[in-house]
Amino acid sequence: MDATLIETEKQDALFSYKGFKAYQPLNTYWAEKGLILHTEFRDGNVPAGHEQLRVFTHALSLLPPGVKTVRLRSDTAGYQHDLMAYCDRGENERFGRIEFAIGADVTPEFKKAVREAEEWHPLFDRKGRIAGQWAEVCFVPNKSATKKGEPYRYIAIRERLKQPLLPGMDYLPFQTIAFSETQYKLFGIVTNMDWEGGKLIDWHHERCGKSEEAHAVMKEDLAGGKLPSGKFGENAAWWWIMVLAHNLNAAMKRLVLQGSWVTKRMKAVRFHLINLPGRVMEHARGLIVRLAGNHPSFDVLVSARRRIMELGYAASG
Repeated sequence: MDATLIETEKQDALFSYKGFKAYQPLNTYWAEKGLILHTEFRDGNVPAGHEQLRVFTHALSLLPPGVKTVRLRSDTAGYQHDLMAYCDRGENERFGRIEFAIGADVTPEFKKAVREAEEWHPLFDRKGRIAGQWAEVCFVPNKSATKKGEPYRYIAIRERLKQPLLPGMDYLPFQTIAFSETQYKLFGIVTNMDWEGGKLIDWHHERCGKSEEAHAVMKEDLAGGKLPSGKFGENAAWWWIMVLAHNLNAAMKRLVLQGSWVTKRMKAVRFHLINLPGRVMEHARGLIVRLAGNHPSFDVLVSARRRIMELGYAASG
């Protein structure tokens, strides 16, 4: 689950927390299928964490019958105790207990607990280089307990700052912490999962790549960020139509094009498949588009049409 800001100059738009006018839809992204499971178009001044439990439960009801297990990952906007309790206590009748990994707020109390952490482990990036360190933190805020009454796991991540803060600025509410005169940028994750810390952090970080890429596709590739009206309702309709187009495009790539096409952006699909030069001919009361036989996309188009026919037969059967 993640919200995104759509900057706009519409007269009736409201100011976001970043200081510019915007709308801020909240999206629930189905990572395995590349689909937007649910979206809620909101004004720019609505906090990203507003009523996330209601949105999440509605999104769960939209999943098809074949889905048996759900895990949730979110940034700090999802750090809502009612949402975490709902997941951990198994209050959903269909899915039961839902595992989660959610960004935790870096509060002064959390920083105090981090300073008492004794064992720090190296955190590696995808190239095997050390990107930071992580540690289990003994931190128990109010209302933070699992179904069994045990506190959730809190994991701290520290990344060394390349440019240290100026002296005397430690009192400012920056997301930083100092150890033995070395300054770090500090992050937190709360979870009810028992995965090894490095594996859990990597899985949680995958959220950034997937959801941010989906937001870029929606706002740029499919023009969701080019709102057509000054009225909220019309802009919401435009956004929902764009989400339908996004999901149809994702289904087309996964079910019909397949292979390396699944990860391609809309620009590549337009260049290689949609905007192809061809000759339109009339024959036997039908239209025929003739392409060059040696065109690199010819085989892709033929196999795609074959799969579309197969899907049609499967649906009719």
